[in-house]
Amino acid sequence: MSTEGFEAVFVETHNWGKSARFFQALGFEPEFTTDHNSGLFRNGDGPYLFIAEVPPSEPTRVQIALKVADAQAFSVDGDVEVMQPFTETHYGTQEMVVRDPDGNVWNLQAPGKQP
Repeated sequence: MSTEGFEAVFVETHNWGKSARFFQALGFEPEFTTDHNSGLFRNGDGPYLFIAEVPPSEPTRVQIALKVADAQAFSVDGDVEVMQPFTETHYGTQEMVVRDPDGNVWNLQAPGKQP
C-alpha cells in the first residue's frame, strides 16, 4: 500500500490571530477553531491547513502530512527511514514520521484505530 497524496499542511505560529487572518486573506475558510489558539482551514478540494500557536520560546515549523488510508495495511521498504512508527495522536489520527534521503522529515497520517 502507498500513500494517497497530500493530506494536510500544519503551520505553527507565534501569533494565531495574525496567521488566521493571513490565510483567510489568501482564500482559506475556517472549518473549526479551538479555544487554545488553533484551527482547521480549507480552500477548495486540496489539503487542509491546520494552524496552531506555540509559545515564543519554541521555534515555529511547517509540516506536510501525506495521506494513508489504513495504517495497519501500510508498509515501507528499505528506502524509507522510519523515525516513528504509526502512533495514536490526541486529535484522533495515527501518525508515522519518516525522513527522506536529504534529512527532511515527513508525516504520514492515517485514520485513528477503530474501537
